[in-house]
Amino acid sequence: MKVLRAVSLTLGLTFGVFSIVHAEASGIDPQFTNSRLPGGGIEVPHNQRFQLSTDQQWIYSQGHLSDLIRLQWTADRAKPAISWADETGQDKTAIVSHAKANDPEQQDHNHLSIETTMSPTGKYPNQLFTRFEVPYDQDIAEIRTHSANLNVVDGLMRIAGSVGVNRDVQLAKTANGNVTTPRWTVRADGTTESGANAGSNFRIIRYSDSGEEMDTPFSINRSNGNVGIGNTDATAKLDVNGDRIRIRKSATPASSSAPGNVGEIVWDSEYLYICIAPNKWKRTELTSW
Repeated sequence: MKVLRAVSLTLGLTFGVFSIVHAEASGIDPQFTNSRLPGGGIEVPHNQRFQLSTDQQWIYSQGHLSDLIRLQWTADRAKPAISWADETGQDKTAIVSHAKANDPEQQDHNHLSIETTMSPTGKYPNQLFTRFEVPYDQDIAEIRTHSANLNVVDGLMRIAGSVGVNRDVQLAKTANGNVTTPRWTVRADGTTESGANAGSNFRIIRYSDSGEEMDTPFSINRSNGNVGIGNTDATAKLDVNGDRIRIRKSATPASSSAPGNVGEIVWDSEYLYICIAPNKWKRTELTSW
């Protein structure tokens, strides 16, 4: 016979308050015992599950969805968490949300984080460490990951933006916890897309030691593909805003019919050579003054 019991539990665990609204068991009454895991608590019968359901929709007056499970901190440095433990009871992963850092000298955390353990042979063996965090109480979510590599396999990583918004990938220096100072930005800029493939031009931005934007050493115009060195309004396929360019290595065509492509330029100590047609070179003598 299927027995349905309404069970109201408040588990005073070290990480917060866990409210269970409904538990459904088939054929047996749930029996709760002291947990055998490190840290204690209450243990749910082995291989039993809680089934939580609701027909409640958005509750505007309370400002949230019907919350079937609520974890609450009752001290400012408490850390409510859902943790996963291995067969020995050692925590290996966790989802945590909390406000204050363990270290009072650090700025407020105010985030939801996903944590996993550090290497068993590293500096902090088997300690949970924040790998991914999403902040709350702010209008723009500055999502962070720590000591991580990001691999996208058989897919893409996209940064999109609305009209007039720069789309940036920024390389920065970090210090004093979460304080970052930009060094380079790769950008699709916010210039208006007016048709004819115009707008959203490519930029590389450089910054000073204090994080102030200095200039754009490299740009590509999307409408015509013109490349600017030190400018953002290139009027030729290569437009250099400077008083010199440099070709570091010399080369000497073996003859005027040596292999070459139209437009190639090489030099040696005596001549400047230009390829004017496939495998056809001309040269001009270099003289001193």
